[in-house]
Amino acid sequence: MTCQLYLVVRFLIKWRMKKVLIVDDLETFVREEAGILNRANLQVFTARSAREAIEVHGREMVDLILADLNMPEMNGDEMVKIIRTDPKLKNVSILMVTSLKKSDMQRCADCGANDYITRPVEPRKLVEKISTLLEIPQRKSLRVLVKVTVRGKFDTAPFFGSTQNVSSSGLLLETDKTLAKGDVISCSFFLPDSERVNCEGEVARCILDHKMNEYGIRFFNLAPEAKQSIEKFVAKSNRPA
Repeated sequence: MTCQLYLVVRFLIKWRMKKVLIVDDLETFVREEAGILNRANLQVFTARSAREAIEVHGREMVDLILADLNMPEMNGDEMVKIIRTDPKLKNVSILMVTSLKKSDMQRCADCGANDYITRPVEPRKLVEKISTLLEIPQRKSLRVLVKVTVRGKFDTAPFFGSTQNVSSSGLLLETDKTLAKGDVISCSFFLPDSERVNCEGEVARCILDHKMNEYGIRFFNLAPEAKQSIEKFVAKSNRPA
């Protein structure tokens, strides 16, 4: 085990026992990593299909689901849509494994997954993403995929970032892309109640890091329906569990 991976595991050991559900052929991939997950005080469940994963989650109420985007019978994005529209099941973090195709990344965003990791999967990155998603308390915060288009000094192709901090006034965007203060961006993201929000904003604050950059985005001209959706989501998130 690398030093970095060991530190992640040591961090995970401090948590209460949490439940991770691994779906389809990913079970084979993570079998060697399962020992690491178990030592990290995580209870690992497996499912052979998306339908079985929904059944297992309904019975165990897991904290994180790790699934492939493309699976036989029912694809991962179809599974996520079912989970996100079920009031009993929807409060779970979901990490998708996908290809580098932009269309597949878009499917991850459209279905309501919290994050994705691309193939070939690096075990260290996988464990880091699992640790990040399990760190977020249920119903208090939710990592959301955000599709971003920049209209700044240098226009860029659309890319994906994420946020776990959104309000009707703006959001904190996390991405490995470099933006500049004053850049105007278009954002599109999916909220847990199956509502998509499209909005525009300006980069008001930059926190640059060698791995992941953070940007404070201030919305402007937010449509009333978008504002209502965000405020509804924030109000639900702040309710006592």
